[in-house]
Amino acid sequence: MNKEQSGVLKAWEATVRKTHAAKKRANSIFGTITMANATDDDLENNNDKSDNISGEPYLVEKILPNGDYYTGQWYDNFPEGQGKYLWTDGCMYLGEWHRGKTMGKGRFSWPSGATYEGEFKSGYIDGIGIYTGPSGDTYKGQWVMNFKHGHGIRFYPNGDWYDGEWRRGLQEGLGKYQWQNENHYIGEWKNGMICGTGTFVWSNENKYDGQWEDGMPKGNGTYYWSDGSFYVGNWSKDPDEQNGTYYPSESSQAANLEWDPQTVYIELADCKICPSENVSIMPSQKVLAWYSAKTDDNPRRLSIDGRVSVGIERPDKMHMWESDDDSTDLTEVRRDLDSELLCVQVQHQHDDTNPKFNLELPLKVPKLGKRPGETISRGHKNYELMLNLQLGIRHSVGRPAPATSLDLKAAAFDPKEKIWTRFPTEGSKYTPPHQSCEFKWKDYCPVVFRALRKLFKVDPADYMISICGNGALRELSSPGKSGSFFYLTEDDRYMIKTMKKSEVKVFIRMLFAYYNHVRSFENTLVIKYYGLHCVKLTGPIQRKVRFIIMGNLLHSEYTIHRRFDLKGSSLGRITDKSESEIDSTTILKDLDLNFIFKLEKAWFEEFCWQIDRDCEFLEQERTMDYSLLVGIHFKEISANGEFVPCGRRSSSGNYENESTPPDMEEHFLDPKRWGTIKLGANMPAKVERTIRKPKSVFHLVGEQTGECYEVIMFFGIIDILQDYDITKRLEHAYKSIQYDPTSISAVDPKQYSKRF
Repeated sequence: MNKEQSGVLKAWEATVRKTHAAKKRANSIFGTITMANATDDDLENNNDKSDNISGEPYLVEKILPNGDYYTGQWYDNFPEGQGKYLWTDGCMYLGEWHRGKTMGKGRFSWPSGATYEGEFKSGYIDGIGIYTGPSGDTYKGQWVMNFKHGHGIRFYPNGDWYDGEWRRGLQEGLGKYQWQNENHYIGEWKNGMICGTGTFVWSNENKYDGQWEDGMPKGNGTYYWSDGSFYVGNWSKDPDEQNGTYYPSESSQAANLEWDPQTVYIELADCKICPSENVSIMPSQKVLAWYSAKTDDNPRRLSIDGRVSVGIERPDKMHMWESDDDSTDLTEVRRDLDSELLCVQVQHQHDDTNPKFNLELPLKVPKLGKRPGETISRGHKNYELMLNLQLGIRHSVGRPAPATSLDLKAAAFDPKEKIWTRFPTEGSKYTPPHQSCEFKWKDYCPVVFRALRKLFKVDPADYMISICGNGALRELSSPGKSGSFFYLTEDDRYMIKTMKKSEVKVFIRMLFAYYNHVRSFENTLVIKYYGLHCVKLTGPIQRKVRFIIMGNLLHSEYTIHRRFDLKGSSLGRITDKSESEIDSTTILKDLDLNFIFKLEKAWFEEFCWQIDRDCEFLEQERTMDYSLLVGIHFKEISANGEFVPCGRRSSSGNYENESTPPDMEEHFLDPKRWGTIKLGANMPAKVERTIRKPKSVFHLVGEQTGECYEVIMFFGIIDILQDYDITKRLEHAYKSIQYDPTSISAVDPKQYSKRF
């Protein structure tokens, strides 16, 4: 037997010995992992890729290039099975591994003395586990992506405790909070605060049962004394809004007529909710040496935890939205268009010089478009209309009105509920003098829209400054397909759209349902409306201009690099601009889409649930032709203006991608930043590039490439006021003769909702 054969046999025997020893010691993940004896030759061979003849994990002990230490089971250049990793800063993980990631049950400890013991997934705290803080506080319950999410019990350092539902690290849903002094609350929570319906019980057995808002009684509620007497009324921190009736019990000696309900707010001010702790660094943020030590011909920014996927699995059916974990189908969108005319268009539109069709071409940052719109200054044909609009808004919003309650009466939604105000140039008792022409101003359902602005947390002063401040409005250069004109405020927060009389009727008809929907679903993706008005010019023209004020979905501190208006139909859903003509303000359509959007699993599930609720609402209101407006900000841009993928090409040609955008980690660390992320706004995510082949140009989703990019996403449902009227019915009938009926936009609301 020559020396080479002897060395291989020796390594194989050592591997077998250590593998059997590892299996015996792998019963408990929290036990100490001891090392089998091995010669220097064994360890030298174990570090060679070719030594793993057995095909099973074997034991190693490594001092890694960055000074970290790993001991445990190893396979194919990664930890696999049981292992312990010790970082130079004192953090340590002991538990299960899979392909170099913490996966399964394990224990992570911080230098501060804090520990987490429980389940991990792809490097994240995910599953059931117990976190013990450095001060002795503990949380036992469910986790998702480093967040307390689901049911859990939290014991605080000061003796308080909470048992209930959590969402993204904060109390939300039903739960019980008990203070050290034996006071306790049982009821609904929202964003870490008492909100909704619940009962607060004091240690002296007095209690309040009713509505809450921002941690204080707000709305209908009853205060009970231990002797059986009680007070029923409408509660508010504002004494002017507080009103109710005191009912003494039969056993009480004297009626407590001097009792002031405001004392309840003073008592509750001392019952503070313990804040969330700041964790210095999460396990998923710890750099693992076997990733950071690897080099690549094309340098790239490493992810925080260096995670790499082990291959791209191509599903049988393409889907545009999917979970980053489970690749869950949202809708089946493959549909061949067999029209001969469309086949001719396929050959004409496929272009190898366009990155939408050619994977070898990098995606580049679109040229910066001019700020959209023409500033309406003196001399502009609509200058007086703008002045009238601003005067009317200032009058409507600034007009004294009683405190707005969110519980509106049915009369507030009556189509006849509108207020006309005359604006003479010389001014009147209620209006100021102005330099525009005389006009009349109409407010539709003013109480409802005042309540909507309150519901959407719009400050009246900020609202007036945005629309009526020193900055002029900007008129978009061309009207939309509907013939409506759009105006943007100077700060881009609000968009004003002119409306046809038929659209106003549709909106007034559905206003009651719209109000209840947005009030019931805080995370609704349906666009937010703030006001509905009309300007009637006096004089010989007698022209009426109706318009609606809505939020700008894509207003952000981030630059929006790609904008898509998606309907789920294919006929005509492609931009008529070439790649060189597309800039950052271009609105692209369904057949321009060359990405699959990937959301973190919890957000993806919330997205699916919410889109179902929104579509049910729109279907019930018999509207259609609405769109999903999507804005994408790419986080990594190279010096030559190309978007940088978040992975690198493997030997197989696929991309090895991190599972989660690093920016999500920044939000995990600072609870104050969690509030900036919500469904449809400021969402860290990934997009996977797709390619359209000649045979699939008219598929809504192209072929997956595995090339992913870290992005910030914005999206919402717009244009919800199109009724399925006779015009749309005729359009459907006419186009159905020439094209596949399922490919056209004009279909009945039920089919539109299902397809959307």
